[in-house]
Amino acid sequence: MALLDEIASRLQLDPAPIWWPAQSGNRLRGMVEMGTGRFQPYARKPAGAAEDVPHPEALPLSEAGQYFEAGEHEALLEAQELVEGGYPAFDRQSFLEGHMTPVLWGSALRHFGIDELLAAIGEWAPPPKVMKAHKAAPAGTRNAAEPVPLTVAPGEAEVTGFVFKVQANMDPNHRDRIAMFRMASGKFTRGMKLKVQNTGKQLSVNAPIMFFASDRELAEDAYAGDVIGIPNHGVLRVGDSLSETGLIRFAGLPNFAPEILQRVRVKDPLKAKHLKKALDGLAEEGVTQLFRPEMGSDFIVGAVGQLQFEVMADRLGEEYGLEVIFEPSPWAEARWIGGTKADLEDFMSKYRGQMARDIDDDPVFLAKSSWETGYVMERFPVVAFTKTKERG
Repeated sequence: MALLDEIASRLQLDPAPIWWPAQSGNRLRGMVEMGTGRFQPYARKPAGAAEDVPHPEALPLSEAGQYFEAGEHEALLEAQELVEGGYPAFDRQSFLEGHMTPVLWGSALRHFGIDELLAAIGEWAPPPKVMKAHKAAPAGTRNAAEPVPLTVAPGEAEVTGFVFKVQANMDPNHRDRIAMFRMASGKFTRGMKLKVQNTGKQLSVNAPIMFFASDRELAEDAYAGDVIGIPNHGVLRVGDSLSETGLIRFAGLPNFAPEILQRVRVKDPLKAKHLKKALDGLAEEGVTQLFRPEMGSDFIVGAVGQLQFEVMADRLGEEYGLEVIFEPSPWAEARWIGGTKADLEDFMSKYRGQMARDIDDDPVFLAKSSWETGYVMERFPVVAFTKTKERG
């Protein structure tokens, strides 16, 4: 119950318990469903057995006394009464509006409660929504018409969607790179050809992957709301929009200005080129942000918190065999800049030593303090300094 109270106080969500455990650890007896009083007994796998034994059929908690030791059955009945009286019943509309969260209990290690979790997701999760997009020709198209706003409904025939994540080295035996493609409309079939909106490149998606926990399998088909993995070698990036016509562009995913900026260098100078490739790959995934100063050869890595640097160092060592060192940088803030070509060139010529490029080669101003950021913004009102950037 302390966990439920923490959810309510920290996340400002009303927790609605759905399944409640009966005991724990080696004394686990099963779990009871709030509201219905249905009890699902737990069957322990015998020592040395290769497979789990099936769990007994569910039954009313009031009739489940044979599964408990002395005093346990009565204690669970009291806990059920206390939970049902102290917490609200689950309301799907409140859940969809973001005011409530269902709380389910289970154990992946014991293969118990998983079916109930999947059933709840299937019953309560929101369906794919109508999404805003633009109809626009690929960048660089001559005499291209202005983008036209439109909406994409899940039931439309054309396959459309966007890349929201890129994951490298999911298989340690191969340098694979998989783009996570979230479908917005249409029915996808394996082998279908899709076009990338911002580049106009066409992809034959011959080996799409469906993921379920650590399992992966070829996806023969997929529908709006599904996520499939598309293996590629740098063709797809976070924020890319894909469709059959190549003309549908969804809003890109935002990049936020990092709160911590540090230098990174590899202990073995002979692996400097390898470090650059690894940093580019991790920046593509969104693990951290990478900035290359216009002057000097340092790599500046940006993150929201210290944990991101620890994750990055671990992955560089495990996946790329690189032992790296992070060092404090002289920069405290990073801001993307925008404006006319003349205004940008004028500004960058005056602050060449504080300019850098991000993974997309967009200009970034590096400031030594928030005071300096404000001062420079006042000096150059024609230049836009932004904390976020849309990728895609």
